[in-house]
Amino acid sequence: MTINEVFRIGGDVEVRRIGFGAMRLADTEHERSRAAAPVWRGPADRATALEVLRTAAESGVDLFDTADAYALGANEELLAQALHPYRDGVALATKTGVLRPSAAEWIPHGHPAYLRQQAELSLRRLRTDRIDLLQLHRIDPGYPLADQIGALRQLQEEGKVRHIGLSEVTVAQLTAASAVAPIASVQNLYNLAERGHDAMVDHTARLGIAFLPYFPVARGAHAADGGVLAAVADEVGATRAQVALAWLLHRSPHVIPIPGTSSAAHAAENAGALRLSLTEEQVRRIGAGVPGDVPV
Repeated sequence: MTINEVFRIGGDVEVRRIGFGAMRLADTEHERSRAAAPVWRGPADRATALEVLRTAAESGVDLFDTADAYALGANEELLAQALHPYRDGVALATKTGVLRPSAAEWIPHGHPAYLRQQAELSLRRLRTDRIDLLQLHRIDPGYPLADQIGALRQLQEEGKVRHIGLSEVTVAQLTAASAVAPIASVQNLYNLAERGHDAMVDHTARLGIAFLPYFPVARGAHAADGGVLAAVADEVGATRAQVALAWLLHRSPHVIPIPGTSSAAHAAENAGALRLSLTEEQVRRIGAGVPGDVPV
């Protein structure tokens, strides 16, 4: 099965369909390995983090996703240090709408003035005049959704934001937000083992809205020795992570996985998943979690 290698977010931001999620480029190696990494400070090994970002770009990645909440803005500064001046075609995606009063707290905050202020700070840290994709990190139930999206729309009208996206939303919330401003993307948790947003994948496909699955590489039974990813990886001469990403690419042409890593080698490996072709039988087998070559 062949796949489309590019997708136009919002109809005009053309990106290759493997992006890079920069969240993991924070803290120490020990902290990153924890189940709930704090993402509180910049990377202890800054030189390696810069190498990871530059390797991703050299491997063809042109969509880089970050957030103002990652390391209190230091993640955005890291991205700019690695890639600025940005080559033609690089698309910057960031998120706003979460407070970090401590390393353990992630608190949605959707006051419209706060969202606009944080976008201004993101512009400075990213060293750009316009953010290609500004995503509402979380909807804050304390403020009307129309006011939160309206703040992002104001930034868009001012030319500071190209497209608006949402993160961790339902179909109903997407519909409500779309009544206020055009929504170009949705970023939800989705991978082989976590498919609770299947309905959102299908819904955004119908609307032509980009779907950016975060934590896209499945862990657990799917990735275990003797599991389906191991079997298909052996068949196609790839790694299990590449097969997991390829399955997402085959899921729908509007799906753009944004895997993150703190390893330059893994960044290049992830980008290589875009060249991996799976058969229809392999795609079905992976989706069903069946390691052997049996009908599903």
